[in-house]
Amino acid sequence: MRLDLAPLIVLLACLTACSSSIYGWTVRTNSTAPSGSFEPGMLKREPVAVFEAQALAGLRGTELGLAQYLAEIVGKIAPDIKVISPRETITRINERGLASEYARMRADLEQSNILEAASLKKIGTTIGARYVFQPRLGAFTQMMTERWKFADIRIVQTRSSILRLSLQLWDAHTGELVWASVAEAILSNEAVGQDPVFLEDAAKVTLGSMITDFQRGKTASTYTPLNEFLDSLIQKPEPEKKPEP
Repeated sequence: MRLDLAPLIVLLACLTACSSSIYGWTVRTNSTAPSGSFEPGMLKREPVAVFEAQALAGLRGTELGLAQYLAEIVGKIAPDIKVISPRETITRINERGLASEYARMRADLEQSNILEAASLKKIGTTIGARYVFQPRLGAFTQMMTERWKFADIRIVQTRSSILRLSLQLWDAHTGELVWASVAEAILSNEAVGQDPVFLEDAAKVTLGSMITDFQRGKTASTYTPLNEFLDSLIQKPEPEKKPEP
């Protein structure tokens, strides 16, 4: 029976590989307009640091990597923005003896959703950043559903993920929240393999959508794979290498 199903499995794999996107995905964003004292061109002149992401209590640990993804996305979508990477940001904070104050400020942020102005100014001045991006993870779920079985053999599964993120841009000198965005993404695919819809892929396309809103001055958007640039942010599987004869 398994030998009879082999051509069908190969056909399904080929159809998936030939798709323009490895996922079906939709991201909906809701963003504020920048404050009156700010315009996006300022980030070409004034450095912006990327703080490590925050997460709700039940998601702690899941947010690891989001800050790095954000720095990469900003570099691709808006290469003129002067970004201080998360690694460099943390290194400068630690080298200058501000680790405890940074931790206290982040603990307060978890309760109030505010970066306290005095600490923010001290840390921003120390690391040489006028502005700070603060990402936050609100939800992430992964699901797998059997779509097609034949003779008790699982052929195709639908894998899906739902992700909610928020992103804030703070003026480290004044303590002003100059821009904010929230986004919800759903990604899904049908395949014969065992891989889920990865958090990295969901995060990159979601953060890319939020930064696109920021660049374009949009306050509400819906993005799909029809936006080829955003779709290209998703990690594409590398083609299998044929064994040498």
